[in-house]
Amino acid sequence: MPPKYRLIADEIKNEIVSGKYAASKELPTEYMLVDEYAASRQTIRRALAQLVDEGMISRRQGSGTQILRRTGENEDGNRLSVAIVTTYISDYIFPSILREAENVLSGHNCTLSIFATQNEISNERRVLKQLLDSPVDGVLVEGTKTALPNPNQDLYRQLISKGIPLVFIHGNYANLPEALSVLDDNENGGRMLVDHLRKKGHRNIAGVFKSDDIQGPLRYEGYTQALCDADININDKCIAWYNTETKGDLLSGGFASYFDYILEECTAVICFNDEIAGYVVGYFREKGVAIPEDIAVVSFDNSWYSEYAPVRITSLSHGEYNAGRSAAELLIRLLNGEVCQSEKLPWILMEKESS
Repeated sequence: MPPKYRLIADEIKNEIVSGKYAASKELPTEYMLVDEYAASRQTIRRALAQLVDEGMISRRQGSGTQILRRTGENEDGNRLSVAIVTTYISDYIFPSILREAENVLSGHNCTLSIFATQNEISNERRVLKQLLDSPVDGVLVEGTKTALPNPNQDLYRQLISKGIPLVFIHGNYANLPEALSVLDDNENGGRMLVDHLRKKGHRNIAGVFKSDDIQGPLRYEGYTQALCDADININDKCIAWYNTETKGDLLSGGFASYFDYILEECTAVICFNDEIAGYVVGYFREKGVAIPEDIAVVSFDNSWYSEYAPVRITSLSHGEYNAGRSAAELLIRLLNGEVCQSEKLPWILMEKESS
């Protein structure tokens, strides 16, 4: 349970957001807060110090405690408007990411607009133009085909030049280093899965990666570096690449010859995410292949796919971290004028029956 001063700080913050002190623009005195929360004066001071650090209040000797700005308001006193732009809304892990981001932003009194690009450049451009025509106070965005040169960076730069904070989630653009991001630790994730499989005795390890989103090349980089560090030869024929346009082919049997090949040459396969891993497990099971006895399957994201596959899939998890929540919290800090840095979310291995 959080310490009492944090609980009190959160309660005061909620009251500020609700507008309870809008008329006076001041908080009650320390003595009044001591009585209201049945807490010591020291506890109240620690709670107020936390709110000062968050940029919500200002304390000056003889001037009381001033409310600088209700979280979720812009300089005109209106509710902050935040756009969330993701590749998808209802697919795979996106409902969880959006839900966590919405919870944070709504909790800070922001109004939200949600857009999906379907990972298509033309859709991304249309959305960015809309945001420039109807300005917002902040943008939480998952880039489109982030492993490829992006023709929409001119529009991102226009948003940045207008002083609109951007936070990228999952993938960012190398040519926009000034924009902050919350990313998976993809390279280290690839290493972790190889290390896990090596501990199980595997050396011939295949890999299936996505080529047009930056997570794919980074996970591949970690995978290949780990193999090289272990003095294991890399067999290019055991590595498959797909992209947004060919994903449907993969999931409908179009990569059957590849999977049949690695079944003969490899004892394990690393998949780009749980959706792909779930298909791979199902494909092998239909052919009578025992998992993990004949071939082990591991993956990223620890989503519901990993739990409800025919064999529960060993997968990397972010544990208590959620990319949507972390990115939204970072955006709120930027909107409050704080100096912030990009973040990488660490992975935790969740070992299950597939390895």
